[in-house]
Amino acid sequence: MNDISLPAAQDPLAGQPHQIVERDGVRYTLLGTAHVSRTSVETVRAAIASGDYDTVAIELDAGRLQALTDPDALSKLDLVKVIREGKTHLFAANLALAAYQRRLAEQLDVEPGAELKAAALDARERNLPLHLIDREVGLTFKRALSRLGWWGRAKISAGIMMAMFADEEVGDDEIEKLKQGDLLESSFGEFAAESPALYESIIAERDRYMAARLRESVTYASGAREVLAVIGAGHLHGMAEHLRDDAESPVTVRAALESVPEKSKVPWFTIALAAFLVGGFAWGFYRGGVDVGADLIVQWVLATGLLGALGCAIAGGHPLSILAAFISSPLTPLHPALASGTVSAFVEAAMRKPTHADFMALRDDVQTVRGWWKNRVARILLNFFLTSLGTAIGVWTGGLRMVGKLFG
Repeated sequence: MNDISLPAAQDPLAGQPHQIVERDGVRYTLLGTAHVSRTSVETVRAAIASGDYDTVAIELDAGRLQALTDPDALSKLDLVKVIREGKTHLFAANLALAAYQRRLAEQLDVEPGAELKAAALDARERNLPLHLIDREVGLTFKRALSRLGWWGRAKISAGIMMAMFADEEVGDDEIEKLKQGDLLESSFGEFAAESPALYESIIAERDRYMAARLRESVTYASGAREVLAVIGAGHLHGMAEHLRDDAESPVTVRAALESVPEKSKVPWFTIALAAFLVGGFAWGFYRGGVDVGADLIVQWVLATGLLGALGCAIAGGHPLSILAAFISSPLTPLHPALASGTVSAFVEAAMRKPTHADFMALRDDVQTVRGWWKNRVARILLNFFLTSLGTAIGVWTGGLRMVGKLFG
């Protein structure tokens, strides 16, 4: 690994953070960029224009590249499918990232990731092979969330909601960190600092993943000899180290870092809650007869159903969505793979299908509190979170009332 040492007049990378790794007959030039720097954009374009490279790789996945290059990407999203597949949290995380990027763009008058966009467009214009080496954002968050308990997931969900609502300026410290680091790290760094699992998934392991993807994508057989990899400056050292030293097959590394650790196949909390409810209802019928047993069931249904429906109503849900929340809230806590928020959001999306205009206005609307209730896409997300929150409160309220009734 050596730094380029050509005169500045001949070298577009002079003065910019970069490292070179030669491996398997291919020379990889890793260019560390700042995601909010015009200089980085100019450097990337000059490097590609120099003709020194036959292949370009960038720190993006397909979804993020589409978001950067296609303004209408959001309007093509099938939100009903997102909800059905249980990807609502991931969609919200992407919105939080988009909101953060929007704030940066307005504050600095520079589009975050503009150098990555320029690299992609210039490579295509010159018919150079383009490789996307970053891991898909949704997969990164899946790996992180799979390692967290319910309290950790709740904190992340609350943080994502706050990030989407936030409209204050990005602090100077954050901007300086972004210039030396990574967009995902800056966006969710506050959570990552408090959670080793989140830090590992969002920041640390992506160095190894991108190095493996680079090796896998750019093989000797592909004809690539001079590869320019445009990455955030924060990944420069880690990627160079993995690219140089990792002996394991890149296919094996990628597969391992794309897998989501399985949760315990035994849903202990759900089993415990079901056992508590069934036992409590049975004990109520046994001790107090039909009147006490029926009263316990009614109290559970009302506590969970009414609070779940209230959350949906606060989100401005359709009457049928509110009814769906009321019906599902007493039942979904007993199903480990289903949430009342998913049910009510699904009904909401079906009854009030978002329009093209809703998707186009989404990034603007989520900047204001009023916009959340005005925009149908945002309102579906609110529906999901607030219905789930109401049901969760209802579970604890109904459970405590049952304990009081049985042992009071």
